[in-house]
Amino acid sequence: QVLVDESGGGWVQAGGSLTLSCVASGGTFSRDTVSWFRQAPGQGREFVGGASTSGDNTYYSDAVKGRFTIRKDNAKNIATLQMNNLKPDDTAIYYCGVDPDDEDYDEIGVNYNQAYWGKGTLVAVSS
Repeated sequence: QVLVDESGGGWVQAGGSLTLSCVASGGTFSRDTVSWFRQAPGQGREFVGGASTSGDNTYYSDAVKGRFTIRKDNAKNIATLQMNNLKPDDTAIYYCGVDPDDEDYDEIGVNYNQAYWGKGTLVAVSS
């Protein structure tokens, strides 16, 4: 059983920064892709970005590209989402998804069918 735990959410003013962390235990993190999603009040879940098994390849939604950065540390079983220049529209619950890459292609794309999910952490950005 893989357990996924996000942390680092909070309140921040527009233009500020936050770093979210995602820790996965019970699996083989070096063979997992990690993806971040968010869900704003009254909205559906939205893909934010993801990292391949090695962490060398990342992919971001247009909404966050250039402002958010994902890093994956396989030695520590942790992935981070560095969020800069935050906007009120970034307000949401942020979720980490972990998905085993059995083929180990070391690629990342948009995949809503993550094998394991965290419970989410709230990010609130005030104007």
